Amino acid sequence: MNVRVFYHDKCFDGACSASLFARFHRECINRNATYEPFGLVHRAGALFNEADFTGDENAIVDFKYSASPRITWWFDHHLSAFLTPADHQHFLDHQNDGKRFYDPNYTSCTSFLAHIASTRFGFGAAPVAELIHWADIVDGALYESPEAAVEMAQPAMKLTMAIESIQDPAFVPRLIPLLTQLSLADVLAQDFVSSQIPPLLQRHEQSLALIRERSVEEQGTIYFDITDQPLEGYNKFIPYYLHPNATYSVGLSRSSFRTKVAVGSNPWTKVPAEKMVNLATICERYGGGGHARVGAISFPPDKADLARRAAVEILAELRAANPAATAPASL
Repeated sequence: MNVRVFYHDKCFDGACSASLFARFHRECINRNATYEPFGLVHRAGALFNEADFTGDENAIVDFKYSASPRITWWFDHHLSAFLTPADHQHFLDHQNDGKRFYDPNYTSCTSFLAHIASTRFGFGAAPVAELIHWADIVDGALYESPEAAVEMAQPAMKLTMAIESIQDPAFVPRLIPLLTQLSLADVLAQDFVSSQIPPLLQRHEQSLALIRERSVEEQGTIYFDITDQPLEGYNKFIPYYLHPNATYSVGLSRSSFRTKVAVGSNPWTKVPAEKMVNLATICERYGGGGHARVGAISFPPDKADLARRAAVEILAELRAANPAATAPASL
């Protein structure tokens, strides 16, 4: 049996979910299966190509729902998991088949998948506890400080940087099987990974300097536009590292396949949760989505004007809300 595993590309949780799914499936479903990772990205237009669903089984992890009859397994935890009401209804109609699972209350798809695999299928998750732990930290922004998120001390942070930044399409598929076979430190020590880290760290420092130069904080929200720079990715915690008192950030960037509006909230803000805006809901208005505390919208790479217009509108909305202005003075 050949199993194609479709995962959220350029994402640590996506790669971890793909690796964990393959290990779970091999141990609990079919010991003779082979696994083929296939990265998916949020972009303007169609997210799926039916012609790609060529496996004997096709699984989607940490990515939006597909109603294709070729999809066998689906696991996700995003608030914006369904592209259309029809997709949501299709899930509701088929969720009792025992292979489609959704819960937006989980911090990472990796931890959600581990829970389902262990409670429904008898999977032993103890050997991958480190992976689950760091998937929750990275995807849930549960770092103890902005410094921990930006200064790249832990193996998981360096691996996240590599997954988000390296453009070689073979890199993440090669990495994925190792994530549930080795410790994260040992994965990082592999020659094809370790050789990439020094130039990536240099580029990280350059993006830190660029966002320091371009970012402006007003009324509790940071804004920056780096669409003129050839960055395929940057550490999304840099804005809060530079502006620790901000509540939200809106960032414009461009890569080879999209112009992106990134909308986030400061994981270390002292603003009460009930005063925070649901960012997934905002992004959904423009065809994007995400979580309550972080979201994004993808536009075609040649539509920077549309992306900028959306970013400016969202920026005005967040600055008008400015929960920090109404937070208790003692915070």
